[in-house]
Amino acid sequence: MLPGNVWRRHRALLVALVPAVVLRVLAMAGYRPALWFWADSFSYLRAAGDPVPGTFRPLGYSLFLAALGPGKSLALVAAVQHALGLGLAVAVYALLRRRGLPGWGATAAVVPLLLDEFLILLEHMIMADALFTVLVTAGVLALSRRLTPATAGVGGALLGLAAVTRTIGVAVLVVAAACLLLRRPGPRALLCLVLAGAAPLLGYASWMWATSGTFGLTRADGLFMWARTMTFADCSVIRPEPELAPLCPRTPVAGRPSPAHWMWGPTLPGVPGDRNALAGRFARAAVLAQPGDYLAAVARDLRWLLRWERTTAWTVAARKTNPYWFPYEERPLRDSVRGTAESYEGGPADTRLVEPYAGWLRAYQRFGYLPYPVLLVLLGGAPAVAVARRRPDALLPGLAAAVLVLAPPFLHGYDVRYVVPAVPLACLAAGLALRRPPNVGGR
Repeated sequence: MLPGNVWRRHRALLVALVPAVVLRVLAMAGYRPALWFWADSFSYLRAAGDPVPGTFRPLGYSLFLAALGPGKSLALVAAVQHALGLGLAVAVYALLRRRGLPGWGATAAVVPLLLDEFLILLEHMIMADALFTVLVTAGVLALSRRLTPATAGVGGALLGLAAVTRTIGVAVLVVAAACLLLRRPGPRALLCLVLAGAAPLLGYASWMWATSGTFGLTRADGLFMWARTMTFADCSVIRPEPELAPLCPRTPVAGRPSPAHWMWGPTLPGVPGDRNALAGRFARAAVLAQPGDYLAAVARDLRWLLRWERTTAWTVAARKTNPYWFPYEERPLRDSVRGTAESYEGGPADTRLVEPYAGWLRAYQRFGYLPYPVLLVLLGGAPAVAVARRRPDALLPGLAAAVLVLAPPFLHGYDVRYVVPAVPLACLAAGLALRRPPNVGGR
């Protein structure tokens, strides 16, 4: 039994935790041992067994999988990710309570973290998104506390680790340093943030240099940006250099698919020399020659944020192919990846659906999420309220959330999965913006 004072002070959160835990138990019981995402999941697993910096993504998540590897259990990975998600919600709640929000207000702010089915889906998936979300939000939480060299160092280190899990974390680290300057913390705290944040980046980039001769987090930034420009690039306007001409698209602009198709489909051209460097040069030329078309392509991607439903219509065909829903049927692993999955699991690794638990979760996913138009209101409203009410500590989580939402369409294209890590930060920003002044008593 809980002590009476704990129940009285935190009963709203404790009540909200009950369905949050139940939903995660349903995921563990209904989809065993975990969920897979196309080829990405297996790339992470392969790198966990042979950790060498690769081309397209940094190894942060693979090292996390390797650390859990002795358990030989994909279910363990999913369980740890679910526990991290719950712990993150409690940590956000605790900070908001310390900053003056009443129990019901702090609980309302973390309800999306507890109950959003997309967050639960990503926690149950062998993908880097759940770990990245926890690291980037934890880093911002550390920097939202009373700023000292120690908290600045912890926040910088967490954001640096987030960046070697997903490279967009570098942008959040830059935003954090800029916001820290506005708070005038003193040179020691700022130095601790910069050094602690740079340490994982420099260490990983040095490892990449030693193994591939490239100093960076990936060897595909140019390729991703090239794929972004394929939706609008017109070589009659760009007039690229002869060595870049093979990168010109042949499909008419009106009929071109999304950037992901160009990046991962069969359309990636074979060009002599460093493909990443050449693709980056082509992308820069395309953006400079067609800045209006570039911004229009970004705007078309961002229109997806105006949809109340996060994904496409609930058709029978979509149910079989959409990776962003809890599956309606079992999908056997392909022979090309089965060995990788079973080597980590130590046995069969196909996702098995167990009813009625899977069905209950599928029913919940039809409505149990924070619609992105509401997220946009939080992203725009929290900074405005923070300025009006003089809550500068709400700016960092608000700006970090905005960067996570807005940067991907500029750099490589929109994906519904890229927006989800902004949800905890947007909720944190809203809570900090609406908190009571420190001299107002009562919790």
